[in-house]
Amino acid sequence: MLQSSLVVGSMTLLSRIFGLLRDITLATLFGASGGTDAFLVAFKIPNFMRRLFAEGAFSQAFVPVFSEYKEKRSREELQDLINHVAGKLGGILLLITIIGSLAAPALVWLFAPGFHDDPERFQLTADMLNITFSYLFFIALTAFAGGILNSFNQFSVPAFTPVLLNLCMIAAAIWLSPMLDEPLMALAWGVALAGLLQFLFQLPFLKKLGLIPKPQFKHHHDGVSKILKLMLPAVIGSSVAQINLLLDTVIASFLVVGSVSWLYYSDRLLEFPLGIFGIAIATVILPALSKQHARNSVDEFNQTLNWAIRLVLIIAIPACIGLFILAAPVLATLFQYGEFSTSDTYLASLSLMAYIAGLPAFILIKILAPGFYARQDTKTPVRIGIIAMVSNMALNILFVVPLVMYNYEAPHVGLALATSCSAYLNAFMLYRGLRRIEVFQPMKGWAKLLTQITIAGAAMAAVILWITPELPQWTDWTIIERIRHIAGIITLAIIIYFATLMLAGLRPAQLKRS
Repeated sequence: MLQSSLVVGSMTLLSRIFGLLRDITLATLFGASGGTDAFLVAFKIPNFMRRLFAEGAFSQAFVPVFSEYKEKRSREELQDLINHVAGKLGGILLLITIIGSLAAPALVWLFAPGFHDDPERFQLTADMLNITFSYLFFIALTAFAGGILNSFNQFSVPAFTPVLLNLCMIAAAIWLSPMLDEPLMALAWGVALAGLLQFLFQLPFLKKLGLIPKPQFKHHHDGVSKILKLMLPAVIGSSVAQINLLLDTVIASFLVVGSVSWLYYSDRLLEFPLGIFGIAIATVILPALSKQHARNSVDEFNQTLNWAIRLVLIIAIPACIGLFILAAPVLATLFQYGEFSTSDTYLASLSLMAYIAGLPAFILIKILAPGFYARQDTKTPVRIGIIAMVSNMALNILFVVPLVMYNYEAPHVGLALATSCSAYLNAFMLYRGLRRIEVFQPMKGWAKLLTQITIAGAAMAAVILWITPELPQWTDWTIIERIRHIAGIITLAIIIYFATLMLAGLRPAQLKRS
């Protein structure tokens, strides 16, 4: 299982690297402007829907049912399930895509009401959303294909697929944007093309398995009905973090120009470790947990959850400490070129620190939620998700309003801090829920492990604080100097952290899980 996680993590790392190159390109060419804010909203809306119909609620409902069919049914019944899911899912997605494209202005008004006072930015957002919404149709079908491949332990192809999105957007920004009257429209076309390419990329691998979807329509299919029944409540439960981020966008649209962009670049850096470690391990354990539940292997189920939580905490806590201290230097190294100013770096670093404080909670949510989904229980995460979402809304008001009233230079920081706080509430309630139904029980050695992580994290933090220059120095350096220094600091920090863990008694063999 560790090997599978490393495969997914490696492919996800490659995708995140290209994602950073994409964001560097956007920051350099377009900066944190009103037009950039418009594109980010136009991209965020279908991207939010993707989390529902792709790796979010759909995958969490589809994979357990598919695994059950794979374990207990014939090959013909498995193909029949795929065909009917393809027919039902494709039809629903096509309808949603058409409605979303036609209702683009209404969606912009709903998700970015602050843009209404700027007619030019509002119209630009609506025009781009009209194009980007088609991304939802193809990327959800891509996730459907990826769910099948993951269930057959073919993790690398779905994990690599997002690289195509980043390549399309980079190409559009560099080569297509100079040809258009509105350069940012090129990004919208890049997103639309990427959806189609990602779906086509996975089809040959499905063909090798002999499981190419052949859409069929049937009024009632037991497997499809079961997936839809699990999926409907999971829409809320799996997307709390995304709904919170959209609420942040709604409020940020009323704040100073650039707030949406500063939050976006902060969130992108948060997504880097979250995707590499949290989503990668969650992707691997969901099929495993689903099979263990289907076989009534309670002990193996518990061992898998313990292994996953232990592994992500060993990685998430130092990542949280390191990115918190290095927020401004990392942003300066990656984005502070061209139209992205020193002020943008500073203001984005404040929201990044607030987001990154919640990194352990964001990752734990990714690991704990599959403990419910694998048991085909989507109601409990929904209830917890609603509580966390309402808490986030209340915290948004509690944190942002005073910052605005006192004219604080970065009120958007309150939005990021509220999101992190609600994530800890979400993670705690998921943990308590698994304990309550007695499918998860912390195994021996947790106190010792947390002590080891704390000692190693403190040693790493001391070294980073000691050797890291102030932000003005980073601004004076060239790109090569920035990369050399940040790479050196991160490399030394990693060495110090793991060396201290080893000295404290942790051994690599303790991280293995068959």
